[in-house]
Amino acid sequence: MLKPRKVPMRMCVGCREMKPKRELLRIVRSVQNGEGEVRWDPVGKAPGRGAYVCPDRICFTKAQKARQLERALEHAIDPQVFKQLLEEITAHE
Repeated sequence: MLKPRKVPMRMCVGCREMKPKRELLRIVRSVQNGEGEVRWDPVGKAPGRGAYVCPDRICFTKAQKARQLERALEHAIDPQVFKQLLEEITAHE
């Protein structure tokens, strides 16, 4: 008999709920040349510091307003990057 697989759980930085990793979107700050580029990680395996958010606008805007995404990534995020991430999240809905 096969053992049931353990489902990795992650916390959404917007709503602060624990959910399966596959249900959340990963935002990653890559570490290249000392400067970090913040972007959406569609595969979930890009190197760098990651933060997870639910795939809806409400959680993302909540995380943006409370600066939770910036705290989780330990990096200031440009408003243009927030706009680009929001477009990608709404396209993913």
